[in-house]
Amino acid sequence: MDFELMVNSFPKLLNATVITLKLLSASLFFGLFIGLIFAVLRMNKNPIINKFSYGYSYVFRGTPLLVQIFIIYYGLGQIEYLRSTILWIILKEPYWCAIIAFALNTGAYTSEILRSAFQTIKKGYIEAGKSLGISSKIIFYKIQIPIAIKQSLPAYGNEIILMLKGTSLASTVTLMDLTGVAKYIISTTFKPIEVFVVAGGIYLFMTFLIHNFIKFLERRYNY
Repeated sequence: MDFELMVNSFPKLLNATVITLKLLSASLFFGLFIGLIFAVLRMNKNPIINKFSYGYSYVFRGTPLLVQIFIIYYGLGQIEYLRSTILWIILKEPYWCAIIAFALNTGAYTSEILRSAFQTIKKGYIEAGKSLGISSKIIFYKIQIPIAIKQSLPAYGNEIILMLKGTSLASTVTLMDLTGVAKYIISTTFKPIEVFVVAGGIYLFMTFLIHNFIKFLERRYNY
């Protein structure tokens, strides 16, 4: 075991963690927004809207994240029409393609998490709001969403951790995130064990922080 290599590679891997955290935070931000929209659409009584939202969730939950990244980064780039539009400014960059893939993927899982949380809300809360003359819009934003967030917190915490590990696939489209830098160091030193032990330790530490933060929120809201 080359401990000197482990010590020397740690600062480089730590710097690359910034890219990993940027990918994670951006993906979760857009994914939560997408998930909330499709969770609401999923509960819509209109069969067309319901089937459309179900189809989105089914496709992105039923296919590997790696395949989704490749389709967005390599596949969309082969469409001649897109190259002549303003969308090409985004689609030609691996960073944004990775975020799009991650956001759509986590959005599908988040939509199901939130949908389940919405369905666990007791009808009495909604009926009580209506009896007080509160509009459906206010009930949704002030009653249903806060309760759904509280109910979905444990499951969403797991999704955050899964998304953190999923960001390692960004290295497949040339992004120098934590895994990407680890691969580069390995290609120059030919010592994968030492480098991946350090990289795995950093991933494990970030998972530890996320896990404990979710636990704190659960205690804070008396889950």
